[in-house]
Amino acid sequence: MQKHDWPQFHSAQGDLLKYFNDCVDLFEIRDNIRFGTEVDSVVWEDTSNTWTLDLRTASGDQTLKVNAVVSAVGQLNRPQLPAIEGRESFAGPAWHSARWNHDVDLTGKRVGVIGTGCSAMQLIPHVAAVAAEVTVFQRTPNWLMPRPQYTMDLPDNLMWLFTHVPHFHNWFRLRLFWRSHEGLLPRLKVDPDWPEPHEISISAGNDELRAMLTAYLKAEFADAPDLQDQVIPQYTMGAKRFVIDNGEWARALKQDHVELCTDAIERIDETGVIAGDGQQREFDVLIYGTGFQASSFLTPMKVVGRDGLDLHDAWDGNARAYLGIVSPSFPNFFYMYGPNTNIVINGSIIYFSECETHYITQCVRHLLETGAAALDVRQEIHDLYNDWIDEGNRKMAWGISSVSSWYKTNGGRVAQNWPYSLLEYWDQTRDIQPDDYEVLS
Repeated sequence: MQKHDWPQFHSAQGDLLKYFNDCVDLFEIRDNIRFGTEVDSVVWEDTSNTWTLDLRTASGDQTLKVNAVVSAVGQLNRPQLPAIEGRESFAGPAWHSARWNHDVDLTGKRVGVIGTGCSAMQLIPHVAAVAAEVTVFQRTPNWLMPRPQYTMDLPDNLMWLFTHVPHFHNWFRLRLFWRSHEGLLPRLKVDPDWPEPHEISISAGNDELRAMLTAYLKAEFADAPDLQDQVIPQYTMGAKRFVIDNGEWARALKQDHVELCTDAIERIDETGVIAGDGQQREFDVLIYGTGFQASSFLTPMKVVGRDGLDLHDAWDGNARAYLGIVSPSFPNFFYMYGPNTNIVINGSIIYFSECETHYITQCVRHLLETGAAALDVRQEIHDLYNDWIDEGNRKMAWGISSVSSWYKTNGGRVAQNWPYSLLEYWDQTRDIQPDDYEVLS
């Protein structure tokens, strides 16, 4: 559903939500959506080749039997709270950024924000605008990607062109996509002959990008030299997710009532936070911008496939899938935004979702046209594909670096990221290869 009259270059939550609601109404699918429903378990029945879903609703538990399941639960939706001693002892209001407590007015409050990832860097300037004191606890600084138009409205002349010049908005979209479909991906590939330590840079292009972004940070904090050492990362650009910035980060941190603390947090008590410098910092409110349980795919939903195989037992904390969409022994169970379908610096995740949707539709069409009951990807196809994925990730900045990031599982494997081009994934998901599957009838 193409739309040219977006109000901003990077639209806010309200505009996106309106767009989603407009889509639901235009395509008349609202009656097909069960709101307020949680799936507790999905269990495969070998005798009938169907899935049984146990549902939890406001009116009670229900079951639903279906031929196929598409899990579109995402990756970044289950908050990750840090394992800090005494975290639950804090007496004041405390919440994760993804579970915002709108009942608490932060005006005039002493607020501690733990974390400086993408979510935290978006919320901190707004908190600092109303709070009396703000302390930001940072474990690792982020590389910032300058984007002056980040919160800007679309200019009237551009909107006029979109509205009145035929196909101009299509060309504009193509231009945006083509510039970013590879994006900076080549600068994140490891050059095996590059002499620098890999924790600094991994290629000439990567080193050049590091210099450019370092210069940006130095310029932003030129009048606050005491902060420069704290905000400039000492790891390879691309090893962690970069953050889009329009200058708000520096403006927020340089305010007199805002403190950046880079000492590790030792513990939390009922009044506040004690960091490694030994100082007791007292707060009225604590906010956690500490990310999500990205490696815990599909949790807490229980999924049981053929011969009683539990999906989470099969993964054992290390999720894998063929094309990021299907796993052996789980017929007609398809993932959206599954393992290794996250993109880092090239394009939009919506693009991947569209590719996945196309592929899943092809699978269902194949079943309808052939009369088969189910498709189950072959183990050897799945394993060869994941060997290829792992090989690609080992050659990328996020695979070779030891810096902590949500791209990796607890065991150190990259289970989130796609290491190749967008066109490569598009090509792989155009058509299904029936020989990749065992056909159940």
